[in-house]
Amino acid sequence: MRSHLLNDLTAEHYRRSVTEGVERVAAKLATTDRPFTGVTVDELAPRIDAIDLDRPLGDTGAVLDELEDVYLRDAVYFHHPRYLAHLNCPVVIPAVLGEAVLSAVNSSLDTWDQSAGGTLIERKLIDWTTTRIGLGPAADGVFTSGGTQSNLQALLLAREESKTDSLAGLRVFASEVSHFSVQKSAKLLGLGQDAVVSIPVDHDKRMQTVALARELERCRKDGLVPMAVVATAGSTDFGSIDPLPEIAELCEQFGAWLHVDAAYGCGLLASLRYRDRIEGIERADSVTVDYHKSFFQPVSSSAVLVRDASTLRHATYHAEYLNPRRMVTERIPNQVDKSLQTTRRFDALKLWMTLRVMGADGIGELFDEVCDLAQEGWRLLAADPRFDVVVRPLLSTLVFRYIPAAVTGPAEIDRANLYARRALFASGDAVVAGTKVGGRHYLKFTLLNPETTTEDIAAVLDLIAGHAEQYLGESLDRAS
Repeated sequence: MRSHLLNDLTAEHYRRSVTEGVERVAAKLATTDRPFTGVTVDELAPRIDAIDLDRPLGDTGAVLDELEDVYLRDAVYFHHPRYLAHLNCPVVIPAVLGEAVLSAVNSSLDTWDQSAGGTLIERKLIDWTTTRIGLGPAADGVFTSGGTQSNLQALLLAREESKTDSLAGLRVFASEVSHFSVQKSAKLLGLGQDAVVSIPVDHDKRMQTVALARELERCRKDGLVPMAVVATAGSTDFGSIDPLPEIAELCEQFGAWLHVDAAYGCGLLASLRYRDRIEGIERADSVTVDYHKSFFQPVSSSAVLVRDASTLRHATYHAEYLNPRRMVTERIPNQVDKSLQTTRRFDALKLWMTLRVMGADGIGELFDEVCDLAQEGWRLLAADPRFDVVVRPLLSTLVFRYIPAAVTGPAEIDRANLYARRALFASGDAVVAGTKVGGRHYLKFTLLNPETTTEDIAAVLDLIAGHAEQYLGESLDRAS
């Protein structure tokens, strides 16, 4: 079994095995003609259940054949231009190369003696990002597993900086369309059920600062502590961006920590044309970025950034076997001192490879393309009487629903849209997401693929309308 260990004696075996795997995936990518096969759980589960993991196949080729049957054939392929569902981007080749390198070397980014150059590369990328944001010379941060972890750590720092022992009196303010991880983080941090105050949004799904000011004032009058305001720069459902300068003013006035969740909107940091849409982000105390959303990186690649590096001490614990306190005075850079994680992949290498091959302008150009595509999609929807579109996008998300020409009840329209989404997924012709607006079911395009065209959008809209009309026709038949 030692022949399977990656080392100097097995380098050729490694080369052959990885090449064979890459060739399989490349062939699959080259021949995939739709984002999904439409396979069901009932069809796929028995094939996987039948595999005896205690009886290895022993041969890479045989395992890849099996993998084709249980995974590659039926995977959801985000690179396909008609995958329009969630915040999953197609990935750039330099980042995939970085993934291959980091997996093989297998550095762990917790301590210097496990990562060396990897530590410095991650720190360089953190500095690069904080500079792009404009957080100032004292800024710092660390890579994380994703936006949920980044938001959790940011709110942990905000809780500790609030300098109060009464957790029940702490309040967090976030818009009604903010990410669910804000509520989840509050629970994990031991705050009360009422800790997160939901602030209404305007017609464009942006936080209403008048309502925020009113709630902050009420918080102060009630003797409570405004621990943090979470402003969203790219909401999951709408791509909406809260008015960051006005929110920053209120945070200064009321002494609240300002966290900007830019997990989605961080692509604007590299934008060639739309960077001004996140003006005010430089005033944040902490920022979440997900490079694996709008920097076209493989999962996972995220970071939490802070204006004041000293606040990261709230996540610091010293263990004699790992990062003893003396290492701080010896100026040994241990990233575990900043992180909620201990063992941690060298995910920063993917972004490093991307920047060194493509440059920031290359990333920004791709993100600008999908933002432009969303505008074209909005114009299609706004001009099409079959659909109701909710808001004109600032990023690359469109929320809409099919509206039949004949007078039909709202509940029946809901069911028609739900049916259309399920039928489309089952066909495998396209994948779209769904959400609720005002208690009603809507559909959602998240456009993160520059290869997607307006023709693709128009074709998928026709498919949606066709499925919805089929459902409504069958519904009438059943009723008659």
